[in-house]
Amino acid sequence: MRILLVDDEVELTDSLARLFDREGYQVDVAYEGGDALTLLQQSDPSLADIPYDLLVLDWMLPQTSGLELCQQVRAAGNLTPVLFLTAKDTLDDRVRGLDAGADDYLVKPFELRELMARVRALLRRAQAQTPPNQRLQVRDLELDCDAQMAYRGGRAIALSDKECRLLDYLMRHPGQLLTHEQIYHHLWPGDDKPSSNVLPAQMRLLRRKIESGDKREPPLIRAVYGKGYCLEAATSEDAT
Repeated sequence: MRILLVDDEVELTDSLARLFDREGYQVDVAYEGGDALTLLQQSDPSLADIPYDLLVLDWMLPQTSGLELCQQVRAAGNLTPVLFLTAKDTLDDRVRGLDAGADDYLVKPFELRELMARVRALLRRAQAQTPPNQRLQVRDLELDCDAQMAYRGGRAIALSDKECRLLDYLMRHPGQLLTHEQIYHHLWPGDDKPSSNVLPAQMRLLRRKIESGDKREPPLIRAVYGKGYCLEAATSEDAT
């Protein structure tokens, strides 16, 4: 599970990050709202797809407040759980935070045991609400991410983890140009960016599997030189 922790109290934030890490969570930290927004937009600038399972936000932050971050995420239709950790303790504050889209609200100072219990509860709730595995389909290509299998033209195609994540990302944005930077952030979040030839090599391996070269299986992935890649949502015949 991946958590984004945002608070401008550096000592508290670093302490909580170590706690989350000891509990087995992958945690990213930001001390300013602007930096948090950059992390949230790694996968999708629109915030419809963010690379986190839980957001833990302070309300009062430099640049962009936690309240504004929560509102932007919800405005994008994203339902990732949000927990406020804040010194704003009036009833009106709580109501305003919850109305902005927060799932829970914990006032500082707080007990660490209670914080962790609330984190676990929010993550359990989010997992329970996750729909059962559904295959993605674009044109004649289907993807079963849980099984890491693609299907096309009667062929079953086994995929590596990276190939599966790459194809999943493309199929969730059919017809949309995904930049190299967006794809790098999605496939290697929080890691050092790999060398520039890694993504083209990964894309070649994927295309060899899903595009057999047979006329019955026309190319699906279009490379846009110097920009990125696009999974074609329709054939030229469909457009006419």
